[in-house]
Amino acid sequence: MRTLAVATALTLTLAASPATASAATTPSLPHPTGHEPVGVTSLSLKDTSRPDPWVPAVPYRELMVSVFYPATSANGPKKQYMTPLESQRNLEREGIPGLPLDVLSTVRTNAVVDAKPAGRWHGLPLVVLSPGWTQPRTILTALAEELASRGYAVAAIDHTYENRATTFPDGHVTGCAACEVDDQPGIWEKVAQVRSKDTSFVLDQLLHSKKWGALIDPQRIGMTGHSAGGAVTTQAMLADPRIRAGADIDGSIHVPLPASGLSRPFLFLGSMDNYTPGQPGPYDDWETDWTHLTGWKRWLMVSGTVHSSFTDLGVLAAQLGVDIGASIDAYRALAITRNYVSAFFDLNLRCRPQPLLAAPSPAYPEVTFIG
Repeated sequence: MRTLAVATALTLTLAASPATASAATTPSLPHPTGHEPVGVTSLSLKDTSRPDPWVPAVPYRELMVSVFYPATSANGPKKQYMTPLESQRNLEREGIPGLPLDVLSTVRTNAVVDAKPAGRWHGLPLVVLSPGWTQPRTILTALAEELASRGYAVAAIDHTYENRATTFPDGHVTGCAACEVDDQPGIWEKVAQVRSKDTSFVLDQLLHSKKWGALIDPQRIGMTGHSAGGAVTTQAMLADPRIRAGADIDGSIHVPLPASGLSRPFLFLGSMDNYTPGQPGPYDDWETDWTHLTGWKRWLMVSGTVHSSFTDLGVLAAQLGVDIGASIDAYRALAITRNYVSAFFDLNLRCRPQPLLAAPSPAYPEVTFIG
């Protein structure tokens, strides 16, 4: 399934199998493959320049952001994946037999909470992550940890009131107010505008902070996301020239690029099983935008995947006994996602040659080069 539609990717893919799920083992994310230990810090940010676009009675826009980064040590408490309430709100509609509603709060991660950052002055390229519609930033943790282990700072944003549960430090939890209006005309234009402003605000806060501003290289900033988060990346790039490279991971584009196009590097990464080049199908929007990408670009498709294969949900569902309908091994799909996305940013933010992106690789026969 590839959609930004009202029915959320998180719920539908986890409920895809009638088979009884199992929580007999504690689920965990695969270890990142880079050389650096990974730290993570949660930031609560408040943009007082605008009211909340989904709940106008709130006179500011508040956001939760997880910043992952190379750390000096792997020792210390690991980040909790979700709170029990966040897990419950994300799973309560499913009714998956045998799956406790709090199970996502037990997922083991690899990032050490508030670990001391490693890195020299302005030495870390930054990648912004934006999750799918109604999805929390949490489900991109495996990708965030991978990038951080390879020497990136990563800012994963929760777009408040666009998912079922965002928890703030004072204990209040926001729900999905935007879900009540996601059938209205112009909704995706609004989503693109809101998320673009969220992204620019987060960049402002990070680059102007004493701690992160000293570590992040402001000339090497990228962005990617899954589903809606991937789809809005082009719009965020148009709105903010600081974003030098972007990638769309299986996100339907409801707001196309203008005729003037986008000249910065861009990557499409999607599911080959749902695409026949030149034929009508779910990737028609990518074909349209492809012609307006005038810089370095690559379009890659992965056989055997479904929509959630590119996120944590693929491996977590496999561990919990939930069949999401993919024919590729869940760990293989995540490894492909992490390796190709990392290669894209290594090439375009670090100027490091990447044979993986130059031509099809015999090591990854599942990956087809469309362009």
